[in-house]
Amino acid sequence: MDKFTYIGNSDVNAIDDLYHKYVANPESVDIQWARFFEGVDFAKTDFENGGIPENFQKEFKVINLINGYRTRGHLFTKTNPVRERRQYAPTLDLENFGLEASDLQTVFQAGNEVGIGPATLESIVQHLEETYCQSIGIEYVYMREPERMQWFKENIELKNRPKFTADEKRHIFKKVSSATIFEQFLAKKYVGQKRFSIEGGEALIPALDVVIQKAAELGVKEVVMGMAHRGRLSTLVNIFEKDHVSIFNEFDGKIFEADDSFDGDVKYHLGFSTEVDTVSGNKVQLTLAPNPSHLEAVDPVVQGIARAKIDDYLESEKDIITVAVHGDAAIAGQGVVYEVVQMAQLDGYRTGGTIHIVVNNQVGFTTNYKDARSSTYCTDIAKTTLSPVFHVNGDDVEAVVQTLSIAVKYRQKFNRDVFIDLLGYRKYGHNEGDEPKFTQPKLYKAIAKHPNPREIYLKQLISEGILTAAEGKKIEEDHMASLDQAHTDSKKHDQAEVTNFLADTWKGYRHGKEKDFEASPSTAIDKKKALELGTKLATLPEDLSYFRKIKKLLNDRLEMLKDDKLDWGMAEMLAYASLLDEGHPVRISGQDVERGTFSHRHAVVKTEDDEQEIITLNRLNDKQAKFHIYNSLLSEYGVLGFEYGYSLATPQGLTIWEAQFGDFYNGAQIMVDQFISSGEDKWYVQSGLVMLLPHGYEGMGGEHSSGRIERFLQQCADLNWQICNTTTPANHFHLLRRQIHREFRKPLVVFSPKMLLRYPKAVSSIDELAKGSFQEVLDDDVKKDAVDTIVLCSGKFYYEAKEQAEERGITNAAFIRLEQMYPFPKKQLDAVLGKYKKAKKVIWAQEEPQNMGPWSYVALELREMNLDVVSRRSSAAPAAGSRALHKKRLEELFNNLFDKIAGK
Repeated sequence: MDKFTYIGNSDVNAIDDLYHKYVANPESVDIQWARFFEGVDFAKTDFENGGIPENFQKEFKVINLINGYRTRGHLFTKTNPVRERRQYAPTLDLENFGLEASDLQTVFQAGNEVGIGPATLESIVQHLEETYCQSIGIEYVYMREPERMQWFKENIELKNRPKFTADEKRHIFKKVSSATIFEQFLAKKYVGQKRFSIEGGEALIPALDVVIQKAAELGVKEVVMGMAHRGRLSTLVNIFEKDHVSIFNEFDGKIFEADDSFDGDVKYHLGFSTEVDTVSGNKVQLTLAPNPSHLEAVDPVVQGIARAKIDDYLESEKDIITVAVHGDAAIAGQGVVYEVVQMAQLDGYRTGGTIHIVVNNQVGFTTNYKDARSSTYCTDIAKTTLSPVFHVNGDDVEAVVQTLSIAVKYRQKFNRDVFIDLLGYRKYGHNEGDEPKFTQPKLYKAIAKHPNPREIYLKQLISEGILTAAEGKKIEEDHMASLDQAHTDSKKHDQAEVTNFLADTWKGYRHGKEKDFEASPSTAIDKKKALELGTKLATLPEDLSYFRKIKKLLNDRLEMLKDDKLDWGMAEMLAYASLLDEGHPVRISGQDVERGTFSHRHAVVKTEDDEQEIITLNRLNDKQAKFHIYNSLLSEYGVLGFEYGYSLATPQGLTIWEAQFGDFYNGAQIMVDQFISSGEDKWYVQSGLVMLLPHGYEGMGGEHSSGRIERFLQQCADLNWQICNTTTPANHFHLLRRQIHREFRKPLVVFSPKMLLRYPKAVSSIDELAKGSFQEVLDDDVKKDAVDTIVLCSGKFYYEAKEQAEERGITNAAFIRLEQMYPFPKKQLDAVLGKYKKAKKVIWAQEEPQNMGPWSYVALELREMNLDVVSRRSSAAPAAGSRALHKKRLEELFNNLFDKIAGK
């Protein structure tokens, strides 16, 4: 394409040179040029006098014109239903390409380029206008890959607008009617209630319908969708076939069928799954993920759900399609969209391409589109990954159907993302109670007079003789009657139904109860099996070459088995190996997780010569489950959301996200707040996701010290998750295994260590793995009768405090570790404290500042004990930037602690 444009504009002599190259060797020129030269009758042209004839030069100017339409035709379309398009220059006028009106009746071979054969310039322009400048605008020439570009030409230029049969038109009309009538019914029955109507964008319903119909026709088995609130209720009813009665029960505000502690969520946030029949006769499983009000936050969750299904039971990416429904302001403004788009082709996160549909209201709440982005289009983010974009007028429902049909075929052919900018409008304000004329008076004056897509399409079908006005009215009356009956039936119900949107996936699992946390289940493994698995995961294939340091590291692990002293990395790897051996898949992702930020894991070993990847955890035995581990892109929000989605669809597996440093999770705070901590309470869904957040004050500054324990503890309620800070390899081993060896799932947040990864005293024996279970509270190995002061603490601070006690000759204090902070292990703690009959004083000690760390939470949980506290002073920053200041404050902390122990 660049060659055509360049030569057509600047150097006619170059064309002659290119032609001579073609004559000498047709394969020496671009395939597009070769095809063009084949179509020109050079034999009849007299070249004896040199130069290129005028008509031949103009052939290339016509080619340049064709390329102009391909590259810029989308700027001159009729895609906006309620606004005049912005003006762009230069235009596609003939004069801008060196052509004139007098050329219109000249026949050009360039017509072959667009599939209509030799044709007059007038016919070529008419064909290009119909293809690129009507209700559909297309951006694709930047894709670079000839195969994809050629596919687009063949499916757009050569086929142009398809002719729908009368039955297909009636089907389309019924879909757009169902969207319009449903919204009108809600407006009548539930005056003033928020429903985030799709009115103005009703074409979304036939758009989604054709996605499912075409997908089924092409053999797709599942469609997983994420969308925000606008149009969600109509989508649930008209695409997912959710019972109208359930929707009306939710509108009536009835209590959800669950225990009193279940809070639920608003009706336009709930998820749903169902199996639908299609015209092709194939059934398709549909899944709509629940979402919060935070726009676009659900995008990575949908990808994770789909990838889990691919890894678990689907044969390929072509068996499932992900659909993301965006708003125009959100797709341009929310950074998580960029993260998800960049994940699309990565090995660890690809799902075979997403169909992105933008319901373009041309306004974000009250913000005009010109103030909502710097780019020309809201979909310009698609260009970062060279994904094609369609812009389509939502008033032209047949154009919408055609566009989505092409999009599905493209996705299935190339397994790449495709974007559809569905231009419409928002009939009301941000919600039905909002007044839009405050901020867009001119626009909403036009919208008030504008017919809806149903009215426009009905008028078209009447003019074509497909429907009569009476038939259109009958369809409306029948639909209204059906809605009225469902509304009447809903009055017979006292409660609204609540279900896990992935209920089939979670069969056999129950929700956790308080009693479940009174003691952890046994997670021991046979000692012989532990030695066998440990040997295999530490053994590399002998016929390959490895970096000397990695060979030493693996040999050291073998020595650990012989010496019966397992460090953190070895115990962690054994936890994974034991689960894999039991048939439970394990997936880990995050920044640098393959090696580990602190070089402790080395789950993936690279050969020295060709960087072949060796994953010993996938070499345990023939019957083991699969181990997946991926270094992520430099993203927290998108990747954590992906892993949360993956965990929702993989209850039988262990899903882990590890932060590079604990505080880096705050780049994904929305995922933590809106999904992980509250998903079960809002949507009745369970997740076994594990978050590993490296935490510990070691003089590394304010950004690499704290995982912000206090924030997680503040959100603890209703058994929503587990917060732990383990201090021994064995306890960490049992904690990871506990995630799988229970009949329910809860998210697990682990403030994992840094210092302890190689700390000589932080080792465990094989017997500790082969016996027992996770210990929520770890007692101190001291003489109980000599203790008059108990120091409660958590994490690696225990080891530092014990060292200080030994150096200072302190024998009257016991240091008891809270390995699990939530659910608070009151029963287990009382059992340990009961051993210290002579203890008179209890202190909570922590390395974090007093306004951070577990102190506020622990003080509330143990308020009857009148705890004293020792910590760093309250601080705005988590830690000091100076190592010297860090040491000074740590010394002050220990002096304060041991003064209190001594009663000073």
